Amino acid sequence: MIAPSAITEPFTASVDLAKPSVADAVVGHETSPLFIRKPNPDDGWGIYELVKSCPPLDVNSAYAYLLLATQFRDSCAVATDADGEICGFVSGYVKSNSPDTYFLWQVAVNEKARGTGLARRMVEAVLTRPELDSVHHLETTITPDNQASWGLFRRLADRWQALLNSREYFSTDQLGGQHDPENLVRIGPFETSRI
Repeated sequence: MIAPSAITEPFTASVDLAKPSVADAVVGHETSPLFIRKPNPDDGWGIYELVKSCPPLDVNSAYAYLLLATQFRDSCAVATDADGEICGFVSGYVKSNSPDTYFLWQVAVNEKARGTGLARRMVEAVLTRPELDSVHHLETTITPDNQASWGLFRRLADRWQALLNSREYFSTDQLGGQHDPENLVRIGPFETSRI
């Protein structure tokens, strides 16, 4: 009997991943660059702490962020500084019932990295990965009063020369009466090769 072999990727510490040779993209100033890359298991807690520091984002469990950093790493991104500290995060997945659509779940950028275009660059870094070649639409949900998110997604639609449509998706009642309603926002069609 042959024992099953485990296929594992070599482990690379976060500080070593914060290098241009591993990063999908480098943004920011030459003196304080930010590196965008796929997350790894070492990033789960840092992602959790980042999201906690970014209200009004809903904070999920540290376990959920660890799952995103491992099981959904091809469709998520983290941004780190030169020391490996996580300062940005994008989570999402390609919808199983609509494989041409990427559903973006959360975008978080810490205070010191705001205003650098990091959110846009992380979204575009994910969408231009070979694993997402067949994606032509982006969906997300946004509360009506989250002006920062509305601004980001309107800029993305303009930049990609794509339509942006929205409608109510989850009502306050569906969300337990303690949460603002969420609008479904859909951008597309677009070509990831032209982003």
